[in-house]
Amino acid sequence: MKSYRQNKQKIKPLASWRRLSVVVVFTLLASALLVKTLDMQILRSEFFERQGDARQLRTVSISAHRGDIVDRNGEPFAVSAPVNSIWINPKVAKDHLDEITVVAKLLSLDAISLKDKIKRNGSREFLYLKRHASPELSEKVMALKVPGVALQNEYHRYYPSGEVAAHVIGFSDIDDNGQEGVELAFDEWLKGHPGKKRVIRDRLGRAFDDVERIKSAQPGKSLRLSLDKRLQYLTYRTLKAAVLKHNAVAGSAVVLDVKTGEVLAMVNQPSFNVNDRKQLKPQATRNRAVTDVFEPGSTMKPITIAAALESGRWKPFYKVETAPGYMRVSGNTIRDHKNYGDLDVGGVLEKSSNVGIAKIALAMDAEKQWSMYQSLGLGVTTGSGFPGEASGQLSLNALSNDFARASMAFGYGVSVTPLQLAHAYSAIAADGVLRPVSFLIDEDRGSAKVPDGKRVMSAKTAQTVRKMMQRVVSDKGTGQRASVANYSVAGKTGTVHKFIAGGYAEDRYISIFSGMVPADKPELVMVVMIDEPRNGEHYGGLVAAPVFSQVMSGAMRLLDIAPDRVSKNQLMNAGSSSQEKSITVAASHAE
Repeated sequence: MKSYRQNKQKIKPLASWRRLSVVVVFTLLASALLVKTLDMQILRSEFFERQGDARQLRTVSISAHRGDIVDRNGEPFAVSAPVNSIWINPKVAKDHLDEITVVAKLLSLDAISLKDKIKRNGSREFLYLKRHASPELSEKVMALKVPGVALQNEYHRYYPSGEVAAHVIGFSDIDDNGQEGVELAFDEWLKGHPGKKRVIRDRLGRAFDDVERIKSAQPGKSLRLSLDKRLQYLTYRTLKAAVLKHNAVAGSAVVLDVKTGEVLAMVNQPSFNVNDRKQLKPQATRNRAVTDVFEPGSTMKPITIAAALESGRWKPFYKVETAPGYMRVSGNTIRDHKNYGDLDVGGVLEKSSNVGIAKIALAMDAEKQWSMYQSLGLGVTTGSGFPGEASGQLSLNALSNDFARASMAFGYGVSVTPLQLAHAYSAIAADGVLRPVSFLIDEDRGSAKVPDGKRVMSAKTAQTVRKMMQRVVSDKGTGQRASVANYSVAGKTGTVHKFIAGGYAEDRYISIFSGMVPADKPELVMVVMIDEPRNGEHYGGLVAAPVFSQVMSGAMRLLDIAPDRVSKNQLMNAGSSSQEKSITVAASHAE
């Protein structure tokens, strides 16, 4: 009993001590919490506000790539590749300006200017430092771990064909908005629509955790053009060589598919590398084949003859007296290079007689002449939808002025673009049917189906004009250098004095050739225009016609179009076995 009382007396002081300890601990904890609260809410409130802001939930954009642009065979003209852009949060970075110096040096920026910019935008949370940075540069910058500096995923537009298709494809700006060419014309189709997500960012401004996807990114739709990349390269290379050879100011070339009206190739010189943004200047980037007009010269003569035949006033075998090689019309003189004497209507084309075509035009009704020009699309755009397309000029004043009518008959006083002229010639090639011009493949149309068009002349007239145009490319014509081995060619040369302020320059010319292959059943139409050749030669038959010949020779092989003028000796040498045929086809594809 005594022992129990003694133990109980010992336990009482121990319990009191324990209670006191618990009270002290809780008091200390409460004091610590109070101190911490005072520290966070009063003493260092600004610091913790900044830290909270840096770690808060944010809604950010999810980049969506622009649709690819491909040729008719699926070969790429424009693609988008993922890339990083470096940005900074001035709200965070303004407290770490000493570290910004190193970042500025890496990005080749002026450190003082950058710091000043951060200070001036201290209330903002986003500023770009470097758009579309290389992976190596992005890695070096992020390795510095400077607060407020972060990366954003974007897409960079790349053009594999460079300058070869630059004028047609155009380009987009750094924000992926179409600026020129197809990129601009079909911007809404190609443009991607960004998504949104919620993320948590760390104190350095980097997203380290995705919380929620609000809206998925919608990539742009791909676009399939009618261009054939192989033919585009061939046309570009040949035109560039001709412009350099003749020291010309510029040049354009267009190739159309007769059956569909599709643009298979369109090139210009000088060109520019669309991947180098320093070269993106208005003077260089405009598509001359669509935006620049010129007087077509003698390439108008087949169109005038088509009008004459359609009028019923002229027949192919009618004779035209061109002697003595010149004529007076309304007080003005029209001249030929020499006195050609009497020519039939086809001979007027073959010799490219200005006197002959003027007499043909003046002998028919003025309205019928003008109506044919208008029906073939002169004076209006082709409806291709290409940005900035020019309509050219076709004046109604010519109806009441004989000299204006005569001049228009051989291509003066009327202006066209290379695309317009090719479009007009496509109707002659398509037996009198004018089909719409298109830069796109019609995905819904079967390969055997021909698109609808508008009949502008009879099939007989178109076929007759083509036969006359074949004489132009004969040994006696002005366009013999446009010939294509084993294929019939119908075409017309043109040489015009260049129009300048105050009139026409005596020593500055535009050289043109327009034609089609094969002549009997044309598959392709091509127009070549070379502006101001300055190396001595300036006639269309000497400057522009060889470009047509080289391009069409390659195009026949590339597109596997059968020859229509193979000689008997060639047929005997070629043989008729299936093995030899397969070798020929394989060789044509290899080229």
